[in-house]
Amino acid sequence: MKILDVVKYLDQLIPAGYQESYDNCGLQVGDTSAEVTGVLISLDLTEAVVDEAVETHSNLIVTHHPFIFMGLKRIDADSPAGRVIYKLIRNGIAVYSAHTSLDKLSDGVSAQLAKRLGLSNLRVLAPESDSLKQLVVYCPKEQSQQLKDALFAAGAGNIGNYRHCSYSVDGTGTFEPLQGANPFIGTVGNDTATAEERIEMVYPKAFEGKIVAALLSSHPYETPAYSLIPLSNTNPDVGLGMIGELSEDVDIEEFINKVKQTVGIPVVRHSELCRKTVRTVALCGGAGAEFIGTAVGQNADIYLTGDLKYHDFQKAAGRIVVADIGHYESEQFAKEFFYDKLSENFRIFAIRIAKTETNFVGYM
Repeated sequence: MKILDVVKYLDQLIPAGYQESYDNCGLQVGDTSAEVTGVLISLDLTEAVVDEAVETHSNLIVTHHPFIFMGLKRIDADSPAGRVIYKLIRNGIAVYSAHTSLDKLSDGVSAQLAKRLGLSNLRVLAPESDSLKQLVVYCPKEQSQQLKDALFAAGAGNIGNYRHCSYSVDGTGTFEPLQGANPFIGTVGNDTATAEERIEMVYPKAFEGKIVAALLSSHPYETPAYSLIPLSNTNPDVGLGMIGELSEDVDIEEFINKVKQTVGIPVVRHSELCRKTVRTVALCGGAGAEFIGTAVGQNADIYLTGDLKYHDFQKAAGRIVVADIGHYESEQFAKEFFYDKLSENFRIFAIRIAKTETNFVGYM
């Protein structure tokens, strides 16, 4: 089993096309042609994590936060970053990171925390706009189902809790094959009219390359006619944060204590406890101050996130309880996500969650 096989699986599971423009998801460093000897999972990459990978004979490290984030102008073995890169290369260790691409999955970072807090009826808090496109393609009627099946398998036609969604209209296609053409229907130099089906499907633009490749390889025409149209619709399956409900009203202080126990912190910074009970909970793993207003707009009783500043608490304004539960703490279950998914699909090498602590914030 090659490192490339694991990278391809992760790329398909967590499309890098979902990442924010500033981010750097995917393979960070390494030789994908090497055989996998073991996988080590960590939220962050540090020199100590690399040392643990060496000790456990793991030559692939999977992290949530990318180590190579901003541009590197030089790799200096005397600098902390340079030392890590030198050690990775010397020991033949590859690194793969899924950051905001994983944050945006409907079962990603925020969903992992939401499930551990007992929330149900989960949906994306801030669905992403401009991430959907529409495919329009024309195909001979007899071959249309075969083409649809290929497009569905590539990721087209999924809308919310529905799959294999498409719209078709019958019509007549006309064309004249020119010299040098190899037509599926008709003959060179003669006008041709044939029964065709216009097929329309919605798809995530992150899958566009795969979907177009499936179209070109499955379409019977030598030169198929198709259009890729941007949509302004929000994508209910992709975006940051989650919102859901508890099975019953819970005392606010009792719920905050449950949060502390779940994420493993001794204290929680919070705004005024303007709600006596909690039922609807919004949250965003990592730094999510920008979605306080979104949580208010969706009638959440409490909003959980990390990295809040003083004036972020002021935004609550008695309309919602806002709580800072820590950046690392709110994202830590990404490690279990990686572990579960990789363990389900790869059984011929060891997969471990790193024992090395990478939380850079302490509590006293």
